[in-house]
Amino acid sequence: MTALVLAVLLLAAALLVTPGPVDAALRLAALDRVAPPRRERRRAEPRDPWREAGGWDELAACLRAGLSLDLAVRAVAESAPSATARALTRVADLVALGADPGAAWAPALEEPSTARLARAARRSARSGAAVADVAAAVAVDVRAEAAEAVAARAERAGVLVAGPLGLCFLPAFLALGIAPVVIGLASPLLERT
Repeated sequence: MTALVLAVLLLAAALLVTPGPVDAALRLAALDRVAPPRRERRRAEPRDPWREAGGWDELAACLRAGLSLDLAVRAVAESAPSATARALTRVADLVALGADPGAAWAPALEEPSTARLARAARRSARSGAAVADVAAAVAVDVRAEAAEAVAARAERAGVLVAGPLGLCFLPAFLALGIAPVVIGLASPLLERT
């Protein structure tokens, strides 16, 4: 009997000494109070028009394949940047609940990357046009704007490169092209005097 009592007492002592999950949670909470809070700065994701257009193409493909609007929008939201994903998820939730298209697409109007599609989708709901065609048209527009922006940046780079090149070549042109001609024309005039 004494062995049994001794075993129970040892087990109780071991349970008191051994840290349990509650003790670990208390220790972690104490560490959180002691350590300064880390501030994570969330930088806004840069807008990628090619990725955005790909998302609208994905939406059009999902709708043409027969997926419901809420599931198609949710599928696009999974691969979209965070702000776009939040807006599209809210739209998908409202569409799934059966909200009016004007009200369902309202959260997407607040996000610049989804505003164009939201306006077009609201128009298509009033006119009866297919949202898939609207999404494909928005993708084409986004790609065209991105291509124009890339061309404008390339033209600007060409102009900015011409200045330093001109500064490098102008002295050489003056020294090797213009100066010998002027000296050649002026030397007979200077010899007469």
